[in-house]
Amino acid sequence: MVTKTQKAQAAQVTDMLRKDHKKVKGLFRKFEKTDNAREKQEIVDMVVTELEIHAELEEKIIYPAVRSKMNDEDLMDEAIEEHHVVHGVIGELKKMKPGDQRYDAKVTVLGELCKHHIQEEEEEMLPKAEKRDIDWDGLHQQVMKRKDQLMEKAGLSSNGASTNSKARKKK
Repeated sequence: MVTKTQKAQAAQVTDMLRKDHKKVKGLFRKFEKTDNAREKQEIVDMVVTELEIHAELEEKIIYPAVRSKMNDEDLMDEAIEEHHVVHGVIGELKKMKPGDQRYDAKVTVLGELCKHHIQEEEEEMLPKAEKRDIDWDGLHQQVMKRKDQLMEKAGLSSNGASTNSKARKKK
């Protein structure tokens, strides 16, 4: 049985994921509203950075911890495959720039992939995971430490603001 303390600790991790999801969905909405090539590139750069950090946290830390306590291999495997597809689209976008043929379409498809993945994660995986006896406090500490490292490497502060535009573009 999961205690109130464990539920609160689980919320630290799952709320952070939901906050990341909300930020990325907002970036996709912002992309849809602009025709400015420079703004589009800045938004896509932010989306890519956010998704790469988020995906690494899930793939390397969160999913293994959740998978070990959940009896739903299909759900976990599907999430990993969705990440695989997103990584492929990101790789293609990194080779493109606004104005390239299919650039906007590729960003739109990436947004749709992410929205689908987020919906499944928030409606299925996270509610199931929150009911599991996981070392949520330890997981939260591990995730936040790695997130800080990845954000620093990307030239971002903990609130997502750019601290070094060169560092972000090098990625």
